[in-house]
Amino acid sequence: MNDKLTMFKELTEANGISGNEREAREVMKKHIEPYATEVYTDHLGSLIAKKIGQRTGPKVMVAGHLDEIGLMVTRIDDNGFLYFQTIGGWWNQVMLAQRVTVTTTSGNIVGVIGSKPPHIMPAEARKKPYDIKDMFIDIGATSKEEAESFGVRPGDAVVPYFEFQPMKNEKLLLAKAWDNRIGCAVAIEVLKQLKEVEHPNVVYGVGTVQEEVGLRGAKTSAYAIQPDIAFAIDTGIAGDTPGISAKDADSKLGYGPQVIIYDASMISHKGLRDFVIETADRAEIPYQYATIAAGGTDSGSIHLTANGVPALSIGIATRYIHSHAGILHQDDFDHAVKLIVEVIKGLDADTVKQITFN
Repeated sequence: MNDKLTMFKELTEANGISGNEREAREVMKKHIEPYATEVYTDHLGSLIAKKIGQRTGPKVMVAGHLDEIGLMVTRIDDNGFLYFQTIGGWWNQVMLAQRVTVTTTSGNIVGVIGSKPPHIMPAEARKKPYDIKDMFIDIGATSKEEAESFGVRPGDAVVPYFEFQPMKNEKLLLAKAWDNRIGCAVAIEVLKQLKEVEHPNVVYGVGTVQEEVGLRGAKTSAYAIQPDIAFAIDTGIAGDTPGISAKDADSKLGYGPQVIIYDASMISHKGLRDFVIETADRAEIPYQYATIAAGGTDSGSIHLTANGVPALSIGIATRYIHSHAGILHQDDFDHAVKLIVEVIKGLDADTVKQITFN
């Protein structure tokens, strides 16, 4: 396994739901620190890696979010079953019978999401999606006391279990938590490719926290940085599987990064969007346009920082996001990194000023 795949494996297999991102943050820090001038965290836990090109140049923020969707233990019943609160957006049809990892102060515990068997449910009930509120987690405990002896407590994080795996077509990669460890990987690789390159600015590779519950780390990290230009790197909807029409989503794996022109949290900054598209065309980097009508990205918080930050979200088309397993294409990662690196090379003070008032 090469260095890039090793980074992907370590990032995606790290456990880090919103509010419990420490493990993922440590992995990101390990991979980004060799290419940064300085690495630190804000008070909420977002990782900030600073790379100085021209010390007095514009500040450019490249952010992926560290957190993945998961669950939180809220109650242990008398028979040792765990009840939970969802953290981030879950679709109940992808949850039942899935293996999970319960992270406790005493170590990780394996569990499975359970429910009443369909065999004893009325016929009409079997046709309907099972309510999340009626699900539970079975950790093999026989009582509340035994579950507590395992180290389980209310508030413990529960993470989907899935191992990183290249597919038979090795360009396609299968893993949990692509949303959004792929954004963190882009930030790492951007700083890596800029290590020996002169650039007219100061670049911040950021791993934000608590994106899935309200873009919270983006607020605090952007406040700490006060960027002049910002990019949020996230997953986007892939429209290349059965049952999806072009009017729903038309992005395809392997066709380049998505330039997000609109999402529910922001309208992309026209001046920055135009500059990115011009750069992509000039460098012959493939890209796709995309919109996210029912979701937001970290740009939604970043662009409202201080007196405003020109911001743009770049997506990596991914199948089956917000489930235990997603699939994306290595070429889209590579092209997203190349695009952002080329853009950063052109972001001098005059260009940023022109973008801001375009």
